[in-house]
Amino acid sequence: MLESVRLRCPFCGERFETLADASGGDGDYIEDCPVCCRPIRLHLQTGADGEFEGLDADRDE
Repeated sequence: MLESVRLRCPFCGERFETLADASGGDGDYIEDCPVCCRPIRLHLQTGADGEFEGLDADRDE
């Protein structure tokens, strides 16, 4: 199941929208900011039932 999530880039501070796929469970992945193109580390959290719980964005440094 895809969830639309609004995040703030930890580099430039601009808000952007991304899709999170909770079907694979918890996970970490890298996505470039669509505004400043810097790599953002995203951490996807899912619940015990496999439902989307949250998506955190941090600097990939």
